[in-house]
Amino acid sequence: MKKRFLSLAGYAVLFVTIAAIITVAIMVFDAVNSAYDGNKGVLSVVMLVTIAFLALVCTVIDAVRRKITVERPTERILEATQKIASGDFTARVFVAHPYSRYDEYDRIADNINKMAAELSRTEVVHNDFISNVSHELKTPLSVLQSYAAAIQREDLDAETRRHYAQVIVSASKRLSGLVTNILKLNKLENQELSPQYGKVRLDEMLAQSLLRFEEKMDEKGLIPECDLEEVTVVSDADFLEIVWDNLLSNAIKFTESGGKIGVSVRAERGQAVVKISDTGCGISAETGRHIFDKFYQGETSHAQEGNGLGLSLVKKVIDILGGEIAVESEVGKGSTFIVKLKGESA
Repeated sequence: MKKRFLSLAGYAVLFVTIAAIITVAIMVFDAVNSAYDGNKGVLSVVMLVTIAFLALVCTVIDAVRRKITVERPTERILEATQKIASGDFTARVFVAHPYSRYDEYDRIADNINKMAAELSRTEVVHNDFISNVSHELKTPLSVLQSYAAAIQREDLDAETRRHYAQVIVSASKRLSGLVTNILKLNKLENQELSPQYGKVRLDEMLAQSLLRFEEKMDEKGLIPECDLEEVTVVSDADFLEIVWDNLLSNAIKFTESGGKIGVSVRAERGQAVVKISDTGCGISAETGRHIFDKFYQGETSHAQEGNGLGLSLVKKVIDILGGEIAVESEVGKGSTFIVKLKGESA
């Protein structure tokens, strides 16, 4: 409504200006005609000069108007966009009016400023991501290099050689897991992977996921506790497999021998609610607030256990599927990850 009013006001100013020019020309015509008793020669010369003068005045006024209202904001916009295009995301366009009186140039400037701010944040995230990836790659590569060189020594006994080989295998698995997670996360963020929806029996899928980790749980003497209702959702089985595998892997990883791993699924208020819990080390409230951030590993004592991408990947998958994920935890008492998926039917 305000924009329409300002537009009408601009047309009104233009109308008044043209009317004033015509009025002045008519008044001059009448004055000269009366003074020189209708002498057409004098009248023509005077009117020509008058019209030329009025045209000059209008041209000057229009030039000043264009300079103020068009050229200056355009120059500011061009200068800022050139800086942004060259990689300077700190560039901003000056907004001439308060928000309530924005014109088209102010709106363009505001959008450019928002774009530059978003690009700046993206650049920071990108640089942090590259830095973290480089750091995470360096650790297993360094281990591989050191132990591969050590295992070549001829004076090693069989037990030490076997231990070194196990370290190399462990480091290579960590490296492979990191690369796999990076590729998956990158494809999800670039929307190269899209969910293929179909009916999924969550109770059967969770049971199968547990079976895949049976050997690891047996190795640590962990006790599985299951409460699996028959629940079917419309979702993507491959995407959900990423979620359950990462959550179960973390639960097993951070639970001491003899602990318990709990898995449950039930229908609650039109949603499928999956809970994966453990009796492991737990996390602090501060860690819980950042647990789904990329490369965030919480307490440094756990840094050697993972690369901080698994839960970020889980969060991205859940967001794409339109679900929710949260964590409840207490240091020393374990953690429970709660996943809620819409479209549940029994």
